[in-house]
Amino acid sequence: MSIKLNKIKKRFGHQIVINNISLEIFNGELFVLLGSSGSGKSTLLRVIAGLIQPDAGKIEINEKDVTNLSPQQRNTGFVFQNYSVFRHMTVQDNIEFGLKIRKVHSEERKKVTADLLELVGLTGLEKRYADELSGGQQQRVALARALAYKPEVLLLDEPFGALDVKIRSQLRKSLKEIQNKIKVTTILVTHDQEEAFELSDRIGVINQGQLIEVDQPDKLYNYPKFEFTAAFIGGGNVLVGRKEKNFIRLGSTLLPFPEKAPPHDDNAPVRILFRPESVLLSTKEFSDDIYVLGRSKINEIKFNGSFFRLFLDVNELKGVQALEPRIAYGQNTVRIEAVVPGNNITDEILDSNQEFWLGLKNFHVLQPTGLKLLIYIDHSSIDPSFVEFGFSLAQATEGFACLLSVVNSQSHHSETFNHLETIRQSHQRYLNLTSTNVRQGSYTEEILREAQEGQYEIVILKREEEPTDYSSKALQILTVLKLPVLLVKNPHSQIQRILICTAAGEPGKEDIKFGGRVAKLTGAFTTLFHVTRKSSSKAELYRAERHLHLGKATLEALNVKSEIKIEEDDNPVNKISSELQKGQYDLLIIGSPAPKTTRHLFWKDLTRKIIDVSNVPVLIVPMVNE
Repeated sequence: MSIKLNKIKKRFGHQIVINNISLEIFNGELFVLLGSSGSGKSTLLRVIAGLIQPDAGKIEINEKDVTNLSPQQRNTGFVFQNYSVFRHMTVQDNIEFGLKIRKVHSEERKKVTADLLELVGLTGLEKRYADELSGGQQQRVALARALAYKPEVLLLDEPFGALDVKIRSQLRKSLKEIQNKIKVTTILVTHDQEEAFELSDRIGVINQGQLIEVDQPDKLYNYPKFEFTAAFIGGGNVLVGRKEKNFIRLGSTLLPFPEKAPPHDDNAPVRILFRPESVLLSTKEFSDDIYVLGRSKINEIKFNGSFFRLFLDVNELKGVQALEPRIAYGQNTVRIEAVVPGNNITDEILDSNQEFWLGLKNFHVLQPTGLKLLIYIDHSSIDPSFVEFGFSLAQATEGFACLLSVVNSQSHHSETFNHLETIRQSHQRYLNLTSTNVRQGSYTEEILREAQEGQYEIVILKREEEPTDYSSKALQILTVLKLPVLLVKNPHSQIQRILICTAAGEPGKEDIKFGGRVAKLTGAFTTLFHVTRKSSSKAELYRAERHLHLGKATLEALNVKSEIKIEEDDNPVNKISSELQKGQYDLLIIGSPAPKTTRHLFWKDLTRKIIDVSNVPVLIVPMVNE
């Protein structure tokens, strides 16, 4: 029986848990929802089962609308991670439980139970209680009970998560055999990639409530469309090069741009994926049929039983942005992951001074992406320079921007949308990378919803003269969504110089890492700025200098030109104001820890004071890792 989900949405409070998911699961298919903890996969399964009601959308099972039906009316079988076996009942009573409720005759119940005991491998154990069964046996009882009344759909919520590795492997094999035999349409939720690959006909990758990509396991592994899938599934190397005619430039290396790759404009960023097993090492130069990345040295070796994982530093890729493995703070070279079978390890590989040529058997080009920006504007007072700045930033970062406004009544919706669309259409050169949207309700609430639903990376707000006009919105976005907020005042036409300021206390890292990404995309020169107290000890000065030098190394790895400035002053705000005025910066970036006090106290802190004295746009980066 097929399952169709159409634009399913679910939120708990401010948090969107299921974000407009549409999906069809075919008759007799074993479909796996794969995602990390908190991704929304279990919530989606419970929505399908009827245990949770969606806020919006439609659910069909076998072409019947079941959206508003109870769980009992949907004819679905559900198996939980914690077995949920009735401990006061025998195995036979557990399996017959659903049949008794449905008033099935005792003789028919016994026949069904006997068949299921044989199917799940528990024949002879029908008189035992839960305490007399192993975890694997209890899960088999739960599976048999779910199948007893011949459900149209079988739903499995991490059914093997509480079991040890060996038992999990045995039960996976049994489940696949059972599902192939009875051909029941099955959805399995898991965070275990090995489990997903072994069992699934197709996999749906889910993240933050959004269905990222759906395909067969081998295609998702070898030919994913999107960066998240490439990084999440399996081990992988994802680098960002640049298109040069029919080639991809990676540092000093040129790779051919594949004919069937997604189209990219000349000089646009190109994200390429290559798996660790496709990486080759040689002490001699490769032949012509191998793609050569350059020379490298092994930085780290990890033993994983049947194979070794190698991490190699490649100086000739300096300046190339590495998305996976991610560059650690202070790391100034690109690091590539490779795997070598355990029986192929050599003395040369174990020699830390040995240099290797690094080659690729193959690589895959991902879909083009850039920064995704949400620009909120008050439809009653639109500043053309503010809109132009947001659109030009989207263009400079090879990204996308949505122009959002919020109205308090439906009667204003159409008029406001047409007004926004007229403004967008007046910026002809940005049409292919912008859109407009109007929402109805509370301003802050609707900005939060749009930011979550659209998976935006930066929210852009105009900095008004009255702080209350933007402070509450910015605070909610920083604390609830943990998204960077760009407050715009006196915008320049281009971002050529960036000041990343860590002004007081122990400096953070997210501001420099995220700022480095913006600088990389815009080509801006970056200054790392820190103000110390005049009474700072030598140890404090050393920590500040070390932090900024590591930050500079991080920027160098991205090929971002930068400098370091450390000043002394007991009033850091004055020093920052002075630096902004004499440095002719186009953007200030500051980190802001998540506040533990009320909004009023929060906006009296150093972050707020820096915003007040700034005469340029300010990008506030939440320090989520602090």
